[in-house]
Amino acid sequence: MATDRCRIDQMAHVIMEGLQEYADLATEDMKAAVKKAGNKAKSDVQAGAPVKTGKYKKSWAVKTTKENANAMEVTVHSKNRYQLAHLLEFGHAKRGGGRTRAFPHIATAEEAAAELLEREVEAALK
Repeated sequence: MATDRCRIDQMAHVIMEGLQEYADLATEDMKAAVKKAGNKAKSDVQAGAPVKTGKYKKSWAVKTTKENANAMEVTVHSKNRYQLAHLLEFGHAKRGGGRTRAFPHIATAEEAAAELLEREVEAALK
């Protein structure tokens, strides 16, 4: 909008331009918030992961699963030790009976990342 005035027949066009500009800015902020939350989840999982050799801890990564003009989805995953994730998070039955101790490290990281994402989105849209 180059001027402060517009004719009544141009009003719909001017409003749509303003809304489109806001939507573009909001989309960029949302994508940045999703990336930040994904990286935070990865670092929290790595910080809370049990360490025997360190390979499991180092295997965590963030991957952009889906991205288009209006949305973005990231996945935090273990690249080559994915079989251990569930067993370590919840524990498992042992061969001779009994159960192993659980090391809950994924659920806490997920909750923290969800809270961070919510805060970032609220801050970006204000």
